[in-house]
Amino acid sequence: MNLTPKQLHILTRIRDLRTARGYSPTMQELADELGVSKVTVFEHVEALIKKGALLRQANKARSLEISPRIQLPDEERRTRLPLVGTIAAGSPIDAVEDREHLDLEELFPARPGKGPTFVLQVRGDSMIDEQIRDGDYVVVEPRHSVRNGQTVVALLDSGEATLKKFYRERQGIRLQPANPNYEPIHVKDCKVQGVVVGVIRTY
Repeated sequence: MNLTPKQLHILTRIRDLRTARGYSPTMQELADELGVSKVTVFEHVEALIKKGALLRQANKARSLEISPRIQLPDEERRTRLPLVGTIAAGSPIDAVEDREHLDLEELFPARPGKGPTFVLQVRGDSMIDEQIRDGDYVVVEPRHSVRNGQTVVALLDSGEATLKKFYRERQGIRLQPANPNYEPIHVKDCKVQGVVVGVIRTY
């Protein structure tokens, strides 16, 4: 696709803002970011839509979205892997090849009002019964308000962080391991830094 340097710059800014905020910028916000007039941004956006580089839903604000066919020059897309079908873990099934992609950024997007999703590597086996093993990577969404039973990253008064299941009780908070070899941690209060939304494992 033949794009001008200015058009590539606009696409990059739209991508960066969507990643940081979890939603698309308005035309005015994009103009302010780029230091140009709203009219100039509108002209470039319309040209990008005609070229198929940008997608937009009619009569809907903040609907600008970069076409999945576009790969920007600064993107190596290491988080984007080919999704080529399904595989049975029970009874065998016919393997069906499907030319799609699995993008970790799309699988774990930043949600409006939340900070950017981050990853921590696990050390220890206290969460083994939750299928979280030593050396795994947990994908964490920043949250301060959590529900009982969720697996959280909790910051203790000692300054140490721990990965445990969260339970608020009458006496305080119980941070419950998922391994019978470990005792629960009882605290009056703790700072929850985020909730685990995914696990990544390499072999």
